[in-house]
Amino acid sequence: MRRLAARGAAGDAGEVAAPAADSSDSAQGRSPSSWRLIDLCAIWDAGVYLPSAAWNGASSGVARRRLNEAERLSSVREAQLKQLEVTRPRVLGSRERGRVPRMARQPPPPWVHAAFLLCLLSLGGAIEIPMDPSIQNELTQPPTITKQSVKDHIVDPRDNILIECEAKGNPAPSFHWTRNSRFFNIAKDPRVSMRRRSGTLVIDFRSGGRPEEYEGEYQCFARNKFGTALSNRIRLQVSKSPLWPKENLDPVVVQEGAPLTLQCNPPPGLPSPVIFWMSSSMEPITQDKRVSQGHNGDLYFSNVMLQDMQTDYSCNARFHFTHTIQQKNPFTLKVLTNHPYNDSSLRNHPDMYSARGVAERTPSFMYPQGTASSQMVLRGMDLLLECIASGVPTPDIAWYKKGGDLPSDKAKFENFNKALRITNVSEEDSGEYFCLASNKMGSIRHTISVRVKAAPYWLDEPKNLILAPGEDGRLVCRANGNPKPTVQWMVNGEPLQSAPPNPNREVAGDTIIFRDTQISSRAVYQCNTSNEHGYLLANAFVSVLDVPPRMLSPRNQLIRVILYNRTRLDCPFFGSPIPTLRWFKNGQGSNLDGGNYHVYENGSLEIKMIRKEDQGIYTCVATNILGKAENQVRLEVKDPTRIYRMPEDQVAKRGTTVQLECRVKHDPSLKLTVSWLKDDEPLYIGNRMKKEDDSLTIFGVAERDQGSYTCVASTELDQDLAKAYLTVLADQATPTNRLAALPKGRPDRPRDLELTDLAERSVRLTWIPGDDNNSPITDYVVQFEEDQFQPGVWHDHSKYPGSVNSAVLRLSPYVNYQFRVIAINEVGSSHPSLPSERYRTSGAPPESNPGDVKGEGTRKNNMEITWTPMNATSAFGPNLRYIVKWRRRETREAWNNVTVWGSRYVVGQTPVYVPYEIRVQAENDFGKGPEPESVIGYSGEDYPRAAPTEVKVRVMNSTAISLQWNRVYSDTVQGQLREYRAYYWRESSLLKNLWVSQKRQQASFPGDRLRGVVSRLFPYSNYKLEMVVVNGRGDGPRSETKEFTTPEGVPSAPRRFRVRQPNLETINLEWDHPEHPNGIMIGYTLKYVAFNGTKVGKQIVENFSPNQTKFTVQRTDPVSRYRFTLSARTQVGSGEAVTEESPAPPNEATPTAAPDEQSIWNVTVLPNSKWANITWKHNFGPGTDFVVEYIDSNHTKKTVPVKAQAQPIQLTDLYPGMTYTLRVYSRDNEGISSTVITFMTSTAYTNNQADIATQGWFIGLMCAIALLVLILLIVCFIKRSRGGKYPVREKKDVPLGPEDPKEEDGSFDYSDEDNKPLQGSQTSLDGTIKQQESDDSLVDYGEGGEGQFNEDGSFIGQYTVKKDKEETEGNESSEATSPVNAIYSLA
Repeated sequence: MRRLAARGAAGDAGEVAAPAADSSDSAQGRSPSSWRLIDLCAIWDAGVYLPSAAWNGASSGVARRRLNEAERLSSVREAQLKQLEVTRPRVLGSRERGRVPRMARQPPPPWVHAAFLLCLLSLGGAIEIPMDPSIQNELTQPPTITKQSVKDHIVDPRDNILIECEAKGNPAPSFHWTRNSRFFNIAKDPRVSMRRRSGTLVIDFRSGGRPEEYEGEYQCFARNKFGTALSNRIRLQVSKSPLWPKENLDPVVVQEGAPLTLQCNPPPGLPSPVIFWMSSSMEPITQDKRVSQGHNGDLYFSNVMLQDMQTDYSCNARFHFTHTIQQKNPFTLKVLTNHPYNDSSLRNHPDMYSARGVAERTPSFMYPQGTASSQMVLRGMDLLLECIASGVPTPDIAWYKKGGDLPSDKAKFENFNKALRITNVSEEDSGEYFCLASNKMGSIRHTISVRVKAAPYWLDEPKNLILAPGEDGRLVCRANGNPKPTVQWMVNGEPLQSAPPNPNREVAGDTIIFRDTQISSRAVYQCNTSNEHGYLLANAFVSVLDVPPRMLSPRNQLIRVILYNRTRLDCPFFGSPIPTLRWFKNGQGSNLDGGNYHVYENGSLEIKMIRKEDQGIYTCVATNILGKAENQVRLEVKDPTRIYRMPEDQVAKRGTTVQLECRVKHDPSLKLTVSWLKDDEPLYIGNRMKKEDDSLTIFGVAERDQGSYTCVASTELDQDLAKAYLTVLADQATPTNRLAALPKGRPDRPRDLELTDLAERSVRLTWIPGDDNNSPITDYVVQFEEDQFQPGVWHDHSKYPGSVNSAVLRLSPYVNYQFRVIAINEVGSSHPSLPSERYRTSGAPPESNPGDVKGEGTRKNNMEITWTPMNATSAFGPNLRYIVKWRRRETREAWNNVTVWGSRYVVGQTPVYVPYEIRVQAENDFGKGPEPESVIGYSGEDYPRAAPTEVKVRVMNSTAISLQWNRVYSDTVQGQLREYRAYYWRESSLLKNLWVSQKRQQASFPGDRLRGVVSRLFPYSNYKLEMVVVNGRGDGPRSETKEFTTPEGVPSAPRRFRVRQPNLETINLEWDHPEHPNGIMIGYTLKYVAFNGTKVGKQIVENFSPNQTKFTVQRTDPVSRYRFTLSARTQVGSGEAVTEESPAPPNEATPTAAPDEQSIWNVTVLPNSKWANITWKHNFGPGTDFVVEYIDSNHTKKTVPVKAQAQPIQLTDLYPGMTYTLRVYSRDNEGISSTVITFMTSTAYTNNQADIATQGWFIGLMCAIALLVLILLIVCFIKRSRGGKYPVREKKDVPLGPEDPKEEDGSFDYSDEDNKPLQGSQTSLDGTIKQQESDDSLVDYGEGGEGQFNEDGSFIGQYTVKKDKEETEGNESSEATSPVNAIYSLA
């Protein structure tokens, strides 16, 4: 029997040099690994037995191999993704290309002949074509549909109609269409055209026509000389948005508290419109638990309140295609009420309905009607169950599933718990669901029976089949559904029954078997599977190829490898029939296989341990009946790089010189590079350091030099590391700063950035420092920006001492750099400099691989491999991609590999929960990264197969039981044993007529345990319990159900304990019975005590009967408050107590408590110049981890992980004078965060000896004092000039009496000290002293004799002075008491 093969694998350890001679592959830039591999049965050919790979095993009875596609694509070759995609039919597993072990030649055991015959019967031969374009262009291919419109194609009537149909094939296919199962003649309709090189129909209405005329069912046929492929049957429909029928709606009259339904009845549209309710003024209707919109668009009021009458209600329909909204005539609501006033204070009243005189009612269902209904849903769709209830008060809705729990991962509640949505429905979601509507008056339930049907879905979709002449194969079309779908086969679009007979073809139900295929057997087969809910149509072609051997990799490759390493030489090839491959060394000798050599099925030659004598030229030869092809690989063996004198740990005093040795031995033909790291970061070699080939010298050691130093000796192929730690003894002396007396500021920005010494991996950056503003520059920070991954974002590149203004920057390959510099002194940071010119480095292979590689199963038969993508500075070249390799751990399997562009890959068809070795290697267009380390991952888990046995239950007390069980066998767990889990539920209470929730609860016992305790049970109840084993996939089967009864316990706390104080003499207490009596209630105990501040009175105890729920306390002290503690009692004792206090007086403050939910608050920051202390408060448990996140004004974000007990913490890497934003959040839940606060670090310099004479406030104060002194001098001068006697009669209208002793020649002696009035008073004409009146009395302002004030007491009168006051008192006020009056007197 002849077979086809295309084999190859990626290179292993070692470096591939450029080929010595050009080839068609290398000249076109194609990767030597860009091909796909085939699927083979074990064969007996030319006396060589080739058994199947180890992962399938001999027990299967059929030797099978599955090597699936593994592609390495560049952006230049993305167009090749649409090449032939062929896979083996009825494949149970899937493996990517890798190294497959090939066993040595040996006589076959007896079972091999039987296995060979079974392989013929399995007919599993299938091949995938290499992605090499030169091969692709030579191979013929029947048509394949690549793009088509959806089955239900709804179009906008305003646009042209587009019905898509595209296909590929060689030669290119032609297209034609049917409409309603009849040939559609496109040429006869001028509006219809077909796109060039495509089957896509375009119907143009720019010249008129009605789109509705073209509605119908369309199907596309793509045909070339090798067959015909069919599209789905596409039902074309034109979108419709009919108008709302005109109607006049009478006002809706309803009694307050009654239920109400406002029906929408939208016009039928295509697709159905989106419904929403608004008022006629386009205000949205507020919806809540009482008022909400149903899924059918109606608006439901569980009970109508008076405030519902404040607006009208209009139903709106939004149509998707036309983007229009149609509004129904609004409903006007008239509410009849016993309480006509809409008092807004009653809306939050605890008993709102009774306060408004509305009678309370038990719930009743508004939708759906009755007590039971049914609903059918298709598999994979969303199930929406809805229950809307009326009642007073508004009922609460709860959802349950009979006989089980709601699927927590798919179920969510909508519309205020009135709707239950279960996404992606499967058969296990069928059953009976019920909704429970309850309020304090009672409860009702409605049961909904859910049936899950299914449109056809694929179990095994037919795949394209490519065979060699004489090859056997099969097409399988297997689908499932409910009801079971029927299968119909077609060939080239015609029913298989009417096709010409083919003796090499046999139809067996859902399978077509091909035997001894020939070139004439090429055709396209269609499988149509359908039931009453839908159909599936799949095309699969059968193609027959005959190709001589071809080499797929570049010729004359050079492989360089380190001595004693393992390496692999690749020789990918393709041919039909399958070529045989042999390896030779130096053009002579026998075939290389065995001993230190191992040849894999994909053609790779592995040398297990490289020795010097392995160096030479290796030739691979591929041969079949059509010819042969060969290729050569030259192998060079190099000596390893070793550090033979390593640096040693040292302790040095500050200011001394330290030398760290690092002497290296390496292969002289390789270029050696010695570099140093400090604290695992690249070391900047400044002017205090000197790096030589074999040492590093540090002059004038400082404290910042302390740390670990790593010597890295590397060549192109390997590297060696050595580490030492330097400890610096600090000097306590602190130098003085000569500039301390001068004002200091932040430095000016650096300027004139220049790039010189341009090299592949480095560049010299030079800048001119700005002014340091009397504070020496301590550091320069060089930042860079690249325009490929994060344009516009600046990153720190390196940091240099303040004495440096030129630095050699180490660069990463293939980055378009732009630099800027920031200067730092002890005051703060400068503004960034202007950016430098851009400089792009050349590309190179990656020097690292992605981190955080993991392998975890997401399903029982797969493993998802994930990793952290690499960033711009580690990509090193364009088209960064990842080579993912995996194999079973502790087996002799070969590595499977695939090339991935993202950050995840899913390995399919894996055994259940087995360990895998995983490697992820970076690669770009310049080459591969270093060989990665292996990571252990696990494939997916399946549900456990066994349940715990011998489950024993022992009742410990009224709320707890102890469990004991036997462990299950490890092979039945089928995954990692997470826990044993107990499911238990409360079957009933021992109290009569007490309804209990039978919701299942669970208790987990992590790890491999044999006993546990279930607590928090309800006393005085009958329980049932089952146990399961839990792994990462879920629960296993349940154990035998155990029943037990809990004894009587203490009751829960009384509900709704209310304390009211109607007056100062009495306090009324009310409460409800406990929610959980937990036994037979025998009464209540009330304890209360009076307190006033810290004084507490004598406690009083009252006992009540079990039926009493009210009590009145007569106050003996009207000032004190009372604290009440109430508990219920059973025969076991008193239960949980509830405590309330009498209302506080109005002037007594209530302390603010910490929040009930987990939160972080009261974040405090105490900053200094270069550090800050952070504290906060929280209510998390002990051991909780937090994260402090802070961002500086340059948008650099940093985080610090903190333990809960580690407060306060200190941030030590802050810059002086910079503004920061900070928040604290939980490490486990970033959503729980403190508020963001802003702080600024202080400048490192404070002037404690500033001259007070230069301060602005002092100068202003002196000026004010000088002005006051000047005014006083002017006043004194005026008084002086008016001293002695002046004529009073010129100033007064009242004459002096003859008895006045001071009258002399009509003058009044003003300066007589003996008769001077008292300060703050003035002398009346009759010689008495009266209090001086204020010049600004409010009584004297305003119009009329009365001041005017507005409602809040502010004065709004006109600020005027009454004339009569001026005339009678204008000259009596002392002008000397006011400096302003003194100035006016000068005028």
